[in-house]
Amino acid sequence: MRSSLARLQEDLRRADDSLAQLLGQWRTGADGEPEQPIEYWQGHEAQARRLYELEYSARTSLLVFQSGANTVAPVPSTLVTPTPTPPPPPPPNEGPEPALRKDGNPTAAYRVVVDRDFLSEPAALHALDERLAAGHQVRVVDQPLIKLVVADGETAMVQVGGGRSMVLGPPVVLLAVELFEAVWRRSRPYLREDGDLSPKDRRLLQLMLSGLTDAATAHQLGTSPRTVQRRLRALMDVAAVSSRVQLGWYAMRNNWV
Repeated sequence: MRSSLARLQEDLRRADDSLAQLLGQWRTGADGEPEQPIEYWQGHEAQARRLYELEYSARTSLLVFQSGANTVAPVPSTLVTPTPTPPPPPPPNEGPEPALRKDGNPTAAYRVVVDRDFLSEPAALHALDERLAAGHQVRVVDQPLIKLVVADGETAMVQVGGGRSMVLGPPVVLLAVELFEAVWRRSRPYLREDGDLSPKDRRLLQLMLSGLTDAATAHQLGTSPRTVQRRLRALMDVAAVSSRVQLGWYAMRNNWV
């Protein structure tokens, strides 16, 4: 299990490095403006506005990496269902507004991958529950992710620093799509609906597998570290194992998470 995780971590690192290296090779034009197909967005407000525009302009799909320490768009504003206020109308000759559901959200299908740091955010579990309730697909990896959003496979936004992001158009956007798909294939579902475990136990196992401490897990679940330890012990008894490593292996092999 450890060797598999090590290989996964190395694959993700290489993919991130390859994308970052390629992006770093692009230069600005003679007038100082970035050459297409890459745009640069500076500052939290500008990045958050561009992120909002991407989300509400998507017609068919949104691919998202969410990580902790999201300095541009905090967890509650990015994953919790927003208030049903429609986005501003597009400028003339730039196409119609995206179709909206009754709750004000785009109809595009979401696939979201979150990492361990994201799961430790105070509002993360509630936010992910909101995503699942909206019909979005959510998966988890244990390695750190870059911030990434891809709309319709045509435009991607990659955060390259706390105050700077790149927006990628064709053909460079294909690299971001390939990176997302590679990570998606190696990720695990956030919560499974099949099996006999309760949603609370599934969340507990998910946080344990992501490496959160008992104290951090208890904080996320709104309980005490002692209760976390007691519940994990009960799950180990059900699985007939003697350690948390074995419990994690059993949970993965038997589709508990």
